Amino acid sequence: MNFDKIIYIERKSKELKTENPPGEGFLKFLYYSPFGKLPLNLVVRKKILTEFYGKKMSEKNSIAKIAPFVKENNIDMTESKKSIDEFTSFNDFFIRELKPEARVIAKGDDILVSPADGKVLIFSDLKETTEFFLKGDQFTLGEFLKDENEAKKFEGGTLMIIRLAPVDYHRFHFPADGVISNSKLIDGYYYSVSPYAIKKNFRIYCENKREVSILKTEKFGDIVLSEIGATMVGGITQTYKPENFVKKGDEKGFFFFGGSSCVLLFEKDKVVFDEDLLENSRKGIETKVYMGEKIGVAK
Repeated sequence: MNFDKIIYIERKSKELKTENPPGEGFLKFLYYSPFGKLPLNLVVRKKILTEFYGKKMSEKNSIAKIAPFVKENNIDMTESKKSIDEFTSFNDFFIRELKPEARVIAKGDDILVSPADGKVLIFSDLKETTEFFLKGDQFTLGEFLKDENEAKKFEGGTLMIIRLAPVDYHRFHFPADGVISNSKLIDGYYYSVSPYAIKKNFRIYCENKREVSILKTEKFGDIVLSEIGATMVGGITQTYKPENFVKKGDEKGFFFFGGSSCVLLFEKDKVVFDEDLLENSRKGIETKVYMGEKIGVAK
C-alpha cells in the first residue's frame, strides 16, 4: 500500500518540507493495516499504555534519551532556559521553558498570534449546522464541546488546528488578551493525532481526551481553546489561574511527552486569518508556525 508523505510549508522560509514522524512505520500499520486494528483498539488507544510510557519518560534513567533526541532532530538548545545537563528526566526536557527572547509576541491589540509551535490547518467554513466533512468523516461542534448551547455560538465560525510534533516546543500560550475560564476535562481515548491517523478518521478530535476553556476577548469575541490528548501524551497540565485576565503570549500550560494538538474555535466574522495560512489549508497543506507569530487580525 502506498502512503502520502507528510508535506508542510515552513512559513519563515516558504520551503516545502517533508516530515518524518517517529514510529512512522508503526503508525501506518495501526491505522491502515487490517492487522493493526486489534492492537489499536485493545491497547494503543487506551489510557494504560500512555500512562505507562509517560511514567517511563519521567524516570531518572530517561535522561540518556535527551542528547540523541536533540541531535537526531536538530533541536536548537540555545533557546532553552536549561542546558541538556540540567534536566532531571526526558519529560523535564520535553516540557522545557524557552528564554523570553526565543519567541517574539507580535504586538497590537488587533493582532491574533499562534498559541504554540506547530503545523496549522484552518477551516474557515464551518456550516450553520455545526458540521463539516473531511473525506467523509463527520465532526460536530456539539459533540466536540459536549455542550450544544456553547456550540451554537460558533456556528459559521472558524476552526484552527495546531499540530505539535514530538520535536516541537510543548508549552502552549494565549493567542490574545482576555478573561480565561476554568478548563473542562472531557474524557476519551488516546488515538494518535498524526496526519496518518487524522486522514483515516477526523473524528479522533471528538473521541480523544481533551480539555476545553473559553477565552473572552474584546477584539476577537469568545475563543475556544482546547488541548487534545493523544497516544503517548503523558498528560495535559494547565498552569494558568482561571477566571483571570491574561495577556497575549502568557503561558496557559504544557503537554508531557508525545505529539498532540491545540484546537481553537472562533465565532463567525471575528477574525481575518492571514491569507497564506488559508491558501495552504485549502490545498490541504499544513504551515509551520511558531508561538507568538501573527496569524490573523480582528475583523
